[in-house]
Amino acid sequence: MSWKPALFEYVSAANARETEPIAVETLLPAERARLRRLAASYADRGAKPLGCDTRLIIRREREREREVVADLELRRTVYVRTRGVEHAEDRVDRERVTLQRSDEGAWTVSRAEPIVQERHAGGPASGFGDDGAPGARTAPFLNERVLVRSYSEGWERASLYDREAARDYAERHWNEPNPQFIHFDVDCTNYVSQCLYAGGAPMTYSAGRESGWWYRGRSGNREHWSYSWTVAHALHWYLMGGRNEGLAADRAADPADLSIGDVICYDFDGDGRFEHSAIVTGADGSGMPLVNAHTTNSRARYWDYRDSYAWTDRTEYRFFRIRDRF
Repeated sequence: MSWKPALFEYVSAANARETEPIAVETLLPAERARLRRLAASYADRGAKPLGCDTRLIIRREREREREVVADLELRRTVYVRTRGVEHAEDRVDRERVTLQRSDEGAWTVSRAEPIVQERHAGGPASGFGDDGAPGARTAPFLNERVLVRSYSEGWERASLYDREAARDYAERHWNEPNPQFIHFDVDCTNYVSQCLYAGGAPMTYSAGRESGWWYRGRSGNREHWSYSWTVAHALHWYLMGGRNEGLAADRAADPADLSIGDVICYDFDGDGRFEHSAIVTGADGSGMPLVNAHTTNSRARYWDYRDSYAWTDRTEYRFFRIRDRF
């Protein structure tokens, strides 16, 4: 008997639980807890899930006589209505599923876990390091969009953050990485930095990776970037810096105060170290932010991330309004 029907049944049941998040006792505790949080999130935001479509891609399989381990990509679209306004939330989950065959020959899923956790600082720790896949650029990036011609003084900086351009980039590359930049398994902050750059934020170069906000590309068989470009905690501190020029931000007290192109940082453990970043790309029917992100590639995902395995009851957020003038 083939193991694939059992896998398809597992995916079908998981698909149904996205819109009717029932904590089934046969599931692993982490999945039961996630479904309870998801149900509470829908209730708290006054949202009704209308349906879910999931496309299954088997990326890798390792078969033994009585066991199969399969690496899956689950491309989910959940349709949600909030206060009469409908939108679609896209998420690409990567799972490693173990199936076992009984003495009678029946296959069942015995274990499922995310391949890459969202609870991660990001950047070099993703496993690629400085020698990861090269980008197409080999020289320092210059954001020509932030320069305008001044006939009296030559080149001078433009003043406004183009929030729509940041959003458009986020939409274009939410599940298709830009080959001009290195891509990590844990890619959330690298992606957010690219979106900010696409909106016109000028890079601030420095001699060391510990300061500034920049990406130089590949040189001498190595990729070069600042920690603030690729590491969630470092970007968080960079945005907290209170600088008056270049990429700068002000803290917001409430997510409802955020607009397209603003940034949310996540400390899932509540230990003061921020592990995830996302960029605001829209709002639901109640005016609350929807975000795009990488690692678990997401589009128009509800901002609170209670649908994530990484979320805990200690999770804390920092809301950043990117300043409109550079």
